[in-house]
Amino acid sequence: MLTLIAATSTNNALGKDNQLVWHLPDDFKRFKSLTSGHYIIMGRKTFESFPKPLPNRTHVIITRQKNYEVPEGCVVVPSLEKAIEVCPKNDEVYIIGGGEIYKQSIDIADKVELTRVHTNVEADTFFPEIDPKKWNVVFEEHHEKDEKHAFDFTFITYLRAN
Repeated sequence: MLTLIAATSTNNALGKDNQLVWHLPDDFKRFKSLTSGHYIIMGRKTFESFPKPLPNRTHVIITRQKNYEVPEGCVVVPSLEKAIEVCPKNDEVYIIGGGEIYKQSIDIADKVELTRVHTNVEADTFFPEIDPKKWNVVFEEHHEKDEKHAFDFTFITYLRAN
């Protein structure tokens, strides 16, 4: 199963200058619990936005750069197709960004795990539009802003409509 996982604002913003534009601890916890123990596919810039590889996950990094150096436990591939090829077939595989990789994969994904952050922000990277004719909401959980979260947000799980 191919799953896109992202946190986006109401205007589908993902980030700016290769950084997230909010800090939501509960979103990080959900991301960690869903992706731990799985393969995660990402573009090079997304990988470079981490201080170090995320623990307990196999990183598959898409880049056109030849001889791109990565730490042990990371796999480098030249395309989304190759990234999917190197992942286990009977396991949930997560695509974690960035914007270009989401665009390339939205039409082949089985599931979207979205954190909708209820604000509009300025950004340079966006998540593709989710077409309600192609996706069904199967889970939704709203969270009010609080002392740790500057914005209201909603966890939404979409499954591809048949």
